[in-house]
Amino acid sequence: MTAQDADGLPAGRRGPAAACIAAGISVTVLDAAMVNVALPSAARDLGLTPSEAVWVVNAYQITVVGSLLPLAALGEIAGFRRVWLWGLALFIAGAFLCALAPSFEALLLLRVAQGLGGAAVMGLTGALVRHSYPMSQLGRGIAANALTVAACSAAGPSLGAAVLSVASWQWVFLAHLPIGLAALVAGGRLLPDPPPRPRPFDWAAAALTMGGFGCVFLGLDLLLHRPVLGGPILLAGLGLVALLVMKEMANAVPLLPLDLLRITKVRVAVGASVAMFAAHMVMLISLPFHLSGAGYSAAEIGLILTAYPVALGLLAPAAGRFADRVESAWPPILGAVLMALANLMLAALPAGGPLWPILGALILAGVGFGAFQAPNNRTMLAAAPRARAGSAGGMQSTARVLGQSIGATAAAFAFAGPGPAAGFATGIALALVSAAVNLLRR
Repeated sequence: MTAQDADGLPAGRRGPAAACIAAGISVTVLDAAMVNVALPSAARDLGLTPSEAVWVVNAYQITVVGSLLPLAALGEIAGFRRVWLWGLALFIAGAFLCALAPSFEALLLLRVAQGLGGAAVMGLTGALVRHSYPMSQLGRGIAANALTVAACSAAGPSLGAAVLSVASWQWVFLAHLPIGLAALVAGGRLLPDPPPRPRPFDWAAAALTMGGFGCVFLGLDLLLHRPVLGGPILLAGLGLVALLVMKEMANAVPLLPLDLLRITKVRVAVGASVAMFAAHMVMLISLPFHLSGAGYSAAEIGLILTAYPVALGLLAPAAGRFADRVESAWPPILGAVLMALANLMLAALPAGGPLWPILGALILAGVGFGAFQAPNNRTMLAAAPRARAGSAGGMQSTARVLGQSIGATAAAFAFAGPGPAAGFATGIALALVSAAVNLLRR
């Protein structure tokens, strides 16, 4: 066993490797945020309805959620660095070709290709962090990654709007490519490269995973607006996931990481993560409608919402360092409780009143999510065997995307009734579920 396998990269290589990992994940976050801003412009140019244009996002997201676990398993088999680099190369090539797409159909196919590349980058980032940092510093490595994601989430919409102010919508696919190319060129010599664990790749399990999780995501997305279609698709997805579970029960190293879910700490961290990301998504969807009803413009709402990722990013490093010193369930529990309290404040505050209490609630939510994320993710990665770091990272990303999908669906159902107030109430309930799940870890 090499020193790298035993306890991360040497100190001199760790910083450059972390920068390379951060550059890779930042490209995927910036792309998602900037493409969302560009949808109205793309719809006008391509002659699309809003419901058609949203498939530019859905095609990417469905591909990501279905391929995270298969590509994480492929990383264990073929090598984390190799699959991450191939994924980043596919993502960059897809983005470049999206800018040149001659039709809507071609754009959708290229977004699927981007989704496959993005899933490899997202799914294997956790494994690369695990193999870059010694166990005593794993929390701060995860926190640095969380800080990158928060900063790019905050900057993405503004960067997208800036690009659109001087260029056509196609340029949102090109603006971040220099960062991705730099990570691709540097990654071959900077990233950790632990020995792969060769085994046959289970194509049948991969197909069931992609079909099952993809149908669950699509069914959740359609459930409210087209329930006659969304309901059967959701049920079909759950049926495929059930078949996958039955198939994988007998496998010693399954593609669906049931072996890791048998570890109590991993199972609890995954459940808490799904609930917390759902609460986070409900709040982010509900608040703009709440503020819009009070007369705030889209630009003003965007600036107000920036308080949330800024607070998250500022707290994440401290939470990561604390998680490295003390193994405790209390930071994620406290973070979930703070998220519930922030949703309670937003539900009670009139949107047309003073702005500072709303900003205070968003800062509280950011502090709560920052206190939750690094310690919870550290538990998930540290409790899994190093040889299964790829699957642990893929499961971490899958929990995040699944939670966001559940949160978006819950918000949509809330808006079908009382509106944003019901959304905040749902956010309170989901955050408290996350806290209760983490209590089991104690």
